[in-house]
Amino acid sequence: MVRKMRREAGGSSTLVAVFLLGCLLFSYPLLALFNVHASVFGVPLLYAYLLCDWAALIVLIRWAVSRSG
Repeated sequence: MVRKMRREAGGSSTLVAVFLLGCLLFSYPLLALFNVHASVFGVPLLYAYLLCDWAALIVLIRWAVSRSG
C-alpha cells in the first residue's frame, strides 16, 4: 500500500514537471524567438515549433502516466 502511494506521488510530480515544461515552451519569449520569416519543409517555423512541442509534451505525458501505472 505504501509503495503504491509513493509511486503515485512520483508520477504526479513527473506530470507537474511536464506541465511546467509546457508552460515554459509556450511562453512569450520562446515563441517570439521562433516568430521569424523562415520555413521548415514549407511550414512556417513558428507552426513547426508549436507542433513539435505539442507532440513532445504528449509523448512525455504518455511516458509519465505509463511509468506510474
